[in-house]
Amino acid sequence: MAFTHDFDVTGLGNALVDTLLVVDDHLLDDIGFERGIMHLVDHRQWRSIYDRFEGEHMEVHSGGSCANTIAGLGILGARALFRGQVGADELGDRYRSSLEEACGVHALNRVDGLNTGKCLSLISRSDRQRTMFTDLGAAPLLQDRGDFDEKVMRSGIFHLTGYVLLEGPIRDTAVDLLEVARSAGVRISIDVADPFVVQAIRDDLWDILDQYADIAFLNDEEATALCNGTEPEQAVHQVARIVETVVVKLGSRGSLVKSAGELTPVGIHQVVPLDTTGAGDAYAAGFLFGLAQDWSPARSARLGARVSALTVARLGAVVREKATLLDAVDACREIP
Repeated sequence: MAFTHDFDVTGLGNALVDTLLVVDDHLLDDIGFERGIMHLVDHRQWRSIYDRFEGEHMEVHSGGSCANTIAGLGILGARALFRGQVGADELGDRYRSSLEEACGVHALNRVDGLNTGKCLSLISRSDRQRTMFTDLGAAPLLQDRGDFDEKVMRSGIFHLTGYVLLEGPIRDTAVDLLEVARSAGVRISIDVADPFVVQAIRDDLWDILDQYADIAFLNDEEATALCNGTEPEQAVHQVARIVETVVVKLGSRGSLVKSAGELTPVGIHQVVPLDTTGAGDAYAAGFLFGLAQDWSPARSARLGARVSALTVARLGAVVREKATLLDAVDACREIP
């Protein structure tokens, strides 16, 4: 494969250690938090919940939406680099090792005196519903860009998610890097990431998409929220007025891709679902990998759908079996 940049994709995001565990329903009920949603907690609360399950088999990997996408890209074979911030602790070391395993390199900032951010996902054994406990820790406090500006300028695509646009020092860091990418002519990819992000910063998000985005990822709920209740099938056209390539993911109904005025519906790759953690991040990884290979947006979307499906068929947010991903790439190469 031919590469024309030092990096195919660079990314900025909240560095969160993902810890996943399948549990019986009565254990979820005993914790006392509402099931099926994400709860922001502090380090002490997170540790007290984690300690209840210590000794159980847990999947532990580098996480956070952008990092999941970058890790997926690295395993697919792209030259991908992630910038985030971790604490000088054991979880930070594990995060770095996991990211290096996926990408070979990293651009993490390690800071003393703060805990590494982490997300504990408890997956119901009965219905696979996720209840998440997130301590952001050091992640949103990232200010030091180091030499990451230069890495962004030498990449084909710069990718970030809406989470870093909410608040805290990392928001200013993100906006500065968007300026760096735009000035250098680097394509910019923004994954809206969560309906909560839209509700919190809708007007700002429209401005950022308008000023910077060449590629935008949304799911159906995010598209509807961003476009004030418009159905996602129509919202894709609204966002495409200001963004060249727009992807709206519709879950079991597939996805819609509009690029350069052409709308393409893309179906799903059928699997038996096990865990939906990171499905959208995996889609973005497949899609951006395709674009980095100079594939059409339609073919890139088919790879995105396939990688996403492979992810939900196993535990964890990233498919780490390289051969499985390369089979997906080969399958999509054969489809026009």
